[in-house]
Amino acid sequence: MALTRIGLAGLAVMGQNLALNIAEKGFPISVYNRTTSKVDETVERAKLEGNLPVYGFHDPASFVNSIQKPRVIIMLVKAGAPVDQTIATLSAHMEKGDCIIDGGNEWYENTERREKAMAKLGLLYLGMGVSGGEEGARHGPSLMPGGSYDAYKNIEDILLKVAAQVPDSGPCVTYIGKGGSGNFVKMIHNGIEYGDMQLIAEAYDVLKSVGKLTNVELQEVFSKWNKGELLSFLIEITADIFGVKDDKGEGYLVDKVLDKTGMKGTGKWTVQQAAELSVAAPTIAASLDSRFLSGLKEERVQAAKVFKSGGFNEILGGDRPVDKAKLIEDVRQALYASKICSYAQGMNLIRAKSKEKGWDLTLGELARIWKGGCIIRAIFLDRIKKAYDRNPELSNLLMDPEFAKEIMDRQSAWRRVVCLAINYGISTPGMSASLAYFDTYRRERVPANLVQAQRDYFGAHTYERIDMPGSFHTEWFKTAKQSKM
Repeated sequence: MALTRIGLAGLAVMGQNLALNIAEKGFPISVYNRTTSKVDETVERAKLEGNLPVYGFHDPASFVNSIQKPRVIIMLVKAGAPVDQTIATLSAHMEKGDCIIDGGNEWYENTERREKAMAKLGLLYLGMGVSGGEEGARHGPSLMPGGSYDAYKNIEDILLKVAAQVPDSGPCVTYIGKGGSGNFVKMIHNGIEYGDMQLIAEAYDVLKSVGKLTNVELQEVFSKWNKGELLSFLIEITADIFGVKDDKGEGYLVDKVLDKTGMKGTGKWTVQQAAELSVAAPTIAASLDSRFLSGLKEERVQAAKVFKSGGFNEILGGDRPVDKAKLIEDVRQALYASKICSYAQGMNLIRAKSKEKGWDLTLGELARIWKGGCIIRAIFLDRIKKAYDRNPELSNLLMDPEFAKEIMDRQSAWRRVVCLAINYGISTPGMSASLAYFDTYRRERVPANLVQAQRDYFGAHTYERIDMPGSFHTEWFKTAKQSKM
């Protein structure tokens, strides 16, 4: 057989689907997996899905040698040690100028370490975020490659065709930047995704628990929302979920799903980076805390019994009548305003890291490649791109005139929803955190003066003054003691 254009190692569903996508776009591809049955399965799928040019290999040497030079191989294996093991297996058969691309959710510093190690062998290396799940991988994901620019140019023609295509803004791929920038951007994308999903869940909880909306009504509401400013993949699939009947019993499937959310680590990494960079990301942090608390299912069951025995029902407020139409509109506005804050936090994290590492990332371009293929794709992202196009040095999305006006127009509804939820005993940590973020950011003066005074009192940490320059320390204890005499 003739040499193929590219190789892919790691044939779980994501790997298989991406390989088939590449082949479908006209690029013959070699595939390899340590478990050889996966290789045969992928080749069989390629035959069934249109006799696609996918060629399977059971050993790494013949796999590598089947690819045209300079060879380009994408890995889609579990992050961490499996990546290092796969690199060792493949690189033993590769030559100078060849390229390895890690398409998994890897910690960005691991990518930077590997890029340096590969450079010593004369090999190029990319860390490429891939978003869109199984469907995206098969039909067009959002791709975030970072690392060697030469490596990117070797595969650019393939990525431009394989990525999701958005009519008004092109393929959802761009060269992100140096080092581990591709993995970092994908990590923050996932952190924003955590926030988005939490905010949607809170909107659902308020509508269901306060408004008493049925699943049929919820499906109608979310379907309608998906035709306006909230149009997005996550709103779309949420509407779909409310319409799925339980195939193993009565009623709707969503009501039978255990209220315990899993996670794979990128949300936690995002919050850790926020702390490292001293960048406020309270909406994303609240979403992570909510997942932790959801994991305490057994404890929550016992807590519900304890507090119910003391007169606390799950939902407070009784059966007071609620204007459903007004509640639905208020929740829609609160959700949109909260999303603005969540995305602002994510973009601020990316900008801070870019500045620290000298990556020179373009935030508007990141918003563009997230418009299609990825989990957070939304019409809303076009607005974000335009905001950064208007002002590439924008300090915060909240400072953009259009977004500032939208927040102000929606803040009354936003406050009503948060207050209503509090009075009904329903936690809305994401919406509340977003509102607190907005209220803190918009105030010229906050109570941090008292905190700094406390720090100076017990730890002599000093403070600055608003009326004169310099650093000051006061012996607060002595002064306070004298004033009491």
